[in-house]
Amino acid sequence: MRFPRLGVMKRLEEMLEDAINDTFKESVYDESRLSRLEVKWKRFLSSSVSSNHRLLEEQKKIKMLISDISHQTKTPLANILLYTQLLQEKETDPELVPIVTNIKEQSEKLDFLIRSLVKASRLESEVLMLNPKQEAIMPCIRAAAAGAEEAAALKEISLIIEETDAKANYDRKWTEEAIGNLLDNAIKYSSAGSEVRVRVTEYEMFAAVSVTDSGIGIREEEQAQIFERFYRSAEVAEEKGVGIGLYLVREIAAKQGGYVRVKSKHGAGSTFSLYMAK
Repeated sequence: MRFPRLGVMKRLEEMLEDAINDTFKESVYDESRLSRLEVKWKRFLSSSVSSNHRLLEEQKKIKMLISDISHQTKTPLANILLYTQLLQEKETDPELVPIVTNIKEQSEKLDFLIRSLVKASRLESEVLMLNPKQEAIMPCIRAAAAGAEEAAALKEISLIIEETDAKANYDRKWTEEAIGNLLDNAIKYSSAGSEVRVRVTEYEMFAAVSVTDSGIGIREEEQAQIFERFYRSAEVAEEKGVGIGLYLVREIAAKQGGYVRVKSKHGAGSTFSLYMAK
């Protein structure tokens, strides 16, 4: 078996190192196989650089589009919600009150949908990057739970938070969003007077924030689909929602090196666990 000469191997190693550092240049100009390889390598790198530039330009355009959508819809929606609230306060006609209430509900749904789509688009296009850092998990859980207290109180659901000293490597803002989405789902699909429990389990490489409810549960055949964008089971079609909350949870988990799991039995509740690297 013939092996390449040491000099050829060394040059190949240098070429790869220069490619990694974006400093590659052709150094041999003859008809040897090594020279032809350098020419092809340069073409490949030039093509890669060009593709990278195009990708950066596309990301820039997407970022501007997302910003425009967010900015252009914020004021009109805020005005619609304000005028609807004024109508609710002044309108007493029994025939018109349900119409005004429906306008308010649909406006809130549209506002929620646009905000959720903007968040999802930022994550997907990597316009908005997560910045995980090592810190205690409990403050994040408390903040997410505080945002869910009102919804829980309306259904007389006990929100039980188990204390923990666990730490993990996570982005505080987006992880709070993810846990908040899990709590929102747990409360929404649980019966009045039940309980929702949040606990943290530590493993060697991960810490898992689990949200457990005793609600309607999820059929086994649907458990792989619930994290897809806009997926909603026919069983919960009457409930408010757009089917993007769990999708965001999955994206947030993946962007910071974690993942999400569900354990559920139809009719007997669910446990969603958000795993974060330690």
